[in-house]
Amino acid sequence: MERVICVVIGYVFGLFQTGYFYGKSKGIDIREHGSGNAGTTNTLRVLGTKAGLIVLVGDCVKCILAVLVARALFGKAHPEMMFLLCVYTAAGAILGHNFPFYMKFKGGKGIAATAGLIISLHPVFIPMMLILFFGTFILTHYVSLGSLLVYVGLVAEMVICGQLGLFEMSQAYLNEMYLVTVLLAVMAFWKHRTNIGRLLRGEERKTYLFKKNKVD
Repeated sequence: MERVICVVIGYVFGLFQTGYFYGKSKGIDIREHGSGNAGTTNTLRVLGTKAGLIVLVGDCVKCILAVLVARALFGKAHPEMMFLLCVYTAAGAILGHNFPFYMKFKGGKGIAATAGLIISLHPVFIPMMLILFFGTFILTHYVSLGSLLVYVGLVAEMVICGQLGLFEMSQAYLNEMYLVTVLLAVMAFWKHRTNIGRLLRGEERKTYLFKKNKVD
């Protein structure tokens, strides 16, 4: 039951579509411009760097807040599985972001919300996220590639840290947490399937922070 409650908590927080609401404040539906995605990258391309950063922070923070609520509710009652419950909560937030019911399940791709998962899970994961994402972005200007590499790194580091005892959970809970993380990674790759196709064909759009981006 705790798992279900955590997913629901996360989903409710994930429903706050920062890109959609920010776009509406500027008089547009962000889903009708650029790639049609309601996330950070499309907002940056359509409305500029400031807007993109605001959406990035907003979508990241909503996941962190959801995890904090879960920790407050279950931290004392279930310390032996708290990291697992945090992952379930973050998974709910990512689902809420990707598939908001009031937007006909057309949301973002969940990467900024995933950053919230990484930040709220354990500080040891943050350098990996920064190096993989920003290193890739600086070298290639492909947001999608950096995002996918973050998920590859997250799964690998989750298993390594888990087996080294970082989370102090039973192997059964660890295996469950690994499975949820892998499913999140699979969903991220599925949401990026068109980007992956363009990357393989050499047609993926590059994104820039400090100069005008091309918008379809």
